[in-house]
Amino acid sequence: MTQAISVIKSGLLTTVQDLGRIGYQQYGMVAAGAMDPLALQVGNLLVGNPRGLAALEITLLGPVLRFERPCTIALTGADLSPRLNESPMPMWKRVSVKKGQKLSFGTPREGVRTYLCVQGGIDVPVVMGSRSTYIKGEVGGLHGRALQSEDQLPVGKTDDRHQRPGVRGIQLSRKYRPCYGREIRLRAVPGPQEEAFTDEAVERFFREPYQVTTQSDRMGYRLDGPKLSHRSGADIISDATAPGSVQVPAEGQPIVLTADRQTTGGYAKIATVISADLFRLAQAGPGCQVRFERVSVDEARDAAIEQEQFLRTIEYGIKGK
Repeated sequence: MTQAISVIKSGLLTTVQDLGRIGYQQYGMVAAGAMDPLALQVGNLLVGNPRGLAALEITLLGPVLRFERPCTIALTGADLSPRLNESPMPMWKRVSVKKGQKLSFGTPREGVRTYLCVQGGIDVPVVMGSRSTYIKGEVGGLHGRALQSEDQLPVGKTDDRHQRPGVRGIQLSRKYRPCYGREIRLRAVPGPQEEAFTDEAVERFFREPYQVTTQSDRMGYRLDGPKLSHRSGADIISDATAPGSVQVPAEGQPIVLTADRQTTGGYAKIATVISADLFRLAQAGPGCQVRFERVSVDEARDAAIEQEQFLRTIEYGIKGK
């Protein structure tokens, strides 16, 4: 383990994330993990890592980082106008950086979360099976917090075969890169407490647009739009929450729970956003319009399989090179 990256400026919110702390929610431990797991996995594949290695999740206002040794990196997710030593750096492409080079970011162009994946992964300690940062619990990542100026980040052991000149320029074709628009469609399965809402409320949820509010973070996205009415109150006996659960408190405005969601919740859930679409919400900033589309459990499963096949195609294609 070597100190490979120095933090010159921390940015708005930069944390170490992998695919999350899975299997501990029953004990009250939040899963955390990348808000956009698709971008994280693609970035890791581009640099030759296993899909789930830890990377930096960079939100809106990016950090300034200096590389203390040569590294192989890729930026995926939001385009925050990255620059390597003042020259524009491409997105969704494997890039070799030299010792002393600096990575910085400018104006957000599309999306809100960028992932910096480094060959070998960000090698902070594993806590309950994950390196992901959960800030409110001060768990994981680098000292359980967002990055700060003068932090030093270790990177894991690299595989020299990925340093061959012939594989340095690997990139994801533009036609396969996700688009992060101001209007997004999220497929959702009704329930698990659909019966707690009036028929009109359920119809309205799947028909009318909602807007992402400024009260949105890694725990959940608060939306603003037509009020959703309960049949007899918003409260239920607390039960487990899943990524994408859409809770509706008494005021009638939906909240889509995301990576840092609480482990259980006591508000009725009108629907659950399918796993294959959560990356779209993760890249939506305040003011973005959200529409929900009703799908079945079978359709949700098919979408998850399709996304997995997409990732495997990338993985096999890179290994073949």
